[in-house]
Amino acid sequence: MKLKTLTIIFILSLPILLNAQGISDWRPENRTGVSSEKGLLKSWPEAGPVLLWSNLELSKGNSSVSFGNNSIYITGTEGSDDILFALDMNGKTLWKTVMGRAWNQSYPESRATPVVEGNKVYTTSGFGDLACIDGVTGKIIWSYKASELNKGTYGNWGIAESVLIDGNKIYYSPGGPETMTIALDKTSGNIVWKSVSIDDKPGYVSPILINFAGKKVIVNVSMDHVFAVDASNGEILWQVTNELSSDPNMQRWDLIKCTTPLYKDGMVYVTGGYDTGGMMIKIGEDGKSASVVWTDPTLDDHHGGVVLINGYIYGSNWLNNGNGDWCCIEWNTGKKMWQEHWNNKGSIISADGMLYIYDEKNGMVGLLNANPEKFDLISSFKVTQGKAGPFWAHPLIHNGILYIRHTSALMAYNIKAN
Repeated sequence: MKLKTLTIIFILSLPILLNAQGISDWRPENRTGVSSEKGLLKSWPEAGPVLLWSNLELSKGNSSVSFGNNSIYITGTEGSDDILFALDMNGKTLWKTVMGRAWNQSYPESRATPVVEGNKVYTTSGFGDLACIDGVTGKIIWSYKASELNKGTYGNWGIAESVLIDGNKIYYSPGGPETMTIALDKTSGNIVWKSVSIDDKPGYVSPILINFAGKKVIVNVSMDHVFAVDASNGEILWQVTNELSSDPNMQRWDLIKCTTPLYKDGMVYVTGGYDTGGMMIKIGEDGKSASVVWTDPTLDDHHGGVVLINGYIYGSNWLNNGNGDWCCIEWNTGKKMWQEHWNNKGSIISADGMLYIYDEKNGMVGLLNANPEKFDLISSFKVTQGKAGPFWAHPLIHNGILYIRHTSALMAYNIKAN
């Protein structure tokens, strides 16, 4: 592991920033991928921003990072186990704990990002085993084989969902013939409620929690549906089947669904790769119905996420498994603003009016203006650390530091403006 000692005091002096609920989660903030961080560099040196430290001793995985207890949490896979790692704020490994069974088929590496609230870390393994772990000691507080015990089903790549925390409950999506979504007491791991099933496999999606028509509502994507669940009792409020399935060029909806939905003002945007395109859903005024208002064939995001900035959606599309372009479409209409090839498809986040993109094939990291008129690249650099494998982990910005993962390596770059 490499540490740059000159930066240690600087890093330790920074506070831990969490979302409004005090939770460190998948794709902050509130799963939008858009950070509230300000005062960041608007361009980088030719070689990239300063590398503060790198930890090269992790197990291989594709999860992102979360924070709490003056620690960084990240997962990896060792043999048949998924592992939770805790690092200090300078990247040194503090401890690691087996959190559940790893997926054992195609691409078994861990992928679900830990969720942190207070001194507890909530994890999901590739086989759908949930765990609540003491974030200071690494001790398991409770564990629950959520998919297995609820007759959950799996796609070809197991489970990738990060649980949702809501008050005293956490939510998880087994899918399958018995239930789509369950609520557990976050203190004990006991079941609070189960929704009915819509007889569909779960996607690889981490759902969102919205407020609509006086209710807290879980919005999720399964292999063939977008659906909403009343968070108070598990009632399925509405479900929508992908309308693009009627297009003979777009009939692969059930192959893979990874992208967390976007929500604004009663509208839900969903997208998925393999030429399935995307669609905008309008929720009915009573919150118990929904309908598709437009579809878009351009931005069929594979698994890199999308962000909404000033009325435009940015992300990358699927041309084939090894290639994709970067795109911008209009939120209100789905109109294509631009489509540009840059290295390859990949993941995207945003902060301080800028876009941060991470190409999945070559490990190039790009900094762009969020410009609906063109692909407006300002700076870029190449990630060179980590073992062989795709660059699939989503980047994250926290306290002026850009965290980039590549398989077994985690790197921290200083992007704070002076």
